[in-house]
Amino acid sequence: MKTLYLECNMGAAGDMLMAALTELMPDPDAFVQQLNDLQIPQVKIKRTTIAKCGIMGTHMEVTVNGEEEKSVDVPLHMHEHHHEDHDHIHEHHHAGHDHVHEHHHEEHDHVHEHHHDGHDHVHEHTHGHSHHHTSMKDIEHIIGHLNVPEKVKEDAIAVYKLIADAESHAHGCPVEEIHFHEVGAMDAVADIVGVCLAVYKLAPEQIIASPVHVGYGQIHCAHGILPIPAPATAHILQGIPIYGGRIEGELCTPTGAALLKHFAQSFGQMPMMSVEKTGYGMGMKDFTDANCLRAIIGESIEEQEYTGCHGEPQEMDSIIELCCNLDDMTPEKIGFVTELLMKEGAFDVYTTNIQMKKNRPAIMLTCMCAKEDREKFLTLILKHTTTLGVREYNCKRYGLKREIKEIETIYGTVHVKAASGYGIVKEKPEYEDMARIAKEKNISLSEVEKEIYKKLSENKAR
Repeated sequence: MKTLYLECNMGAAGDMLMAALTELMPDPDAFVQQLNDLQIPQVKIKRTTIAKCGIMGTHMEVTVNGEEEKSVDVPLHMHEHHHEDHDHIHEHHHAGHDHVHEHHHEEHDHVHEHHHDGHDHVHEHTHGHSHHHTSMKDIEHIIGHLNVPEKVKEDAIAVYKLIADAESHAHGCPVEEIHFHEVGAMDAVADIVGVCLAVYKLAPEQIIASPVHVGYGQIHCAHGILPIPAPATAHILQGIPIYGGRIEGELCTPTGAALLKHFAQSFGQMPMMSVEKTGYGMGMKDFTDANCLRAIIGESIEEQEYTGCHGEPQEMDSIIELCCNLDDMTPEKIGFVTELLMKEGAFDVYTTNIQMKKNRPAIMLTCMCAKEDREKFLTLILKHTTTLGVREYNCKRYGLKREIKEIETIYGTVHVKAASGYGIVKEKPEYEDMARIAKEKNISLSEVEKEIYKKLSENKAR
């Protein structure tokens, strides 16, 4: 199964996601040119290569109205907060009124916010016109008229609606009253459309993301000091596994959170997969940890055969172990339930000596079975043992490829278990066949075994 895995060890932002996915493209520069050809209003995108902790990756530089990004100090009374981790200015969207205006001139010259998720900065430049604000309807209109497939438009609008809903919830006003700064909105549109188009082109069958590192601490904004993650981001991240980690500052932006929530079907460790390509989307600030989001694409081979390091097919499947502790059952009864579980189709059943409370010697019973047989074996264990509870452990089982062969010996036909993989070949005669021959010929088991292994060696030499 074609799988895209997103590693969010340093959080997630729109431009970092777009940059990482761009690196997975057959021709990253052609993909960036395609984004520019969409002519998102006043937006230009440039791909640059930078290094973090010795790792080379892509940073997506977005310009609006021809102005390149540059960081400036942000006074706390402005309606945004400083994004410590990626040198961002993280916007708080406010409903129904103008915001982030700091006038330097008598008429309309003021600081414009540049909202570029993952690497947002304040742009200080002057214009002889008023500062426009963009509603959700405006965003839908802009995206709806881009020259991209309908699926890309649907995904992009859905992502933006997640952000608008979160801002609506955070500020306690209807979505219809949410207005975004035009400059910040265009940056976010570029990031979101870029990611949606990249996902469309890569066409993974499943997308899995790691738990999201959000950072810890507090952020300053016009309303005062807020906790990390910010309210809108926290609202989007509901239902997604997150952690604070050891880096102080905000690592996950609303756009990054919304993209993950929309596209990722699950969150957890990277599945076993044959990797085709890896992409790195870089943040701007330097840390002891590489400030990047990593995207990995390849074929997931969970619960399938895969090829080992020597090229032979290997077997791997997922199983469960059902375990319980027993300190009040006789050996006969434990033997009975062990045989019963094996007869019902368990992969294996075994016991382990343990010490329980009150210094009681006891037995831990373990039953290995397929996931789909969970209920059957759980019921059997609870019915035929004295335990009051059963523990379950999920396991991946790796093994050699197995087959049964027949060889002809001086004693007749003997079945042999053969297994191969990882550059290893194993062969072992069936015990039942050897025992039968020993009884029939009135010879020792060792003699039979010696003759069969001699025959196996002769067959290999041919």
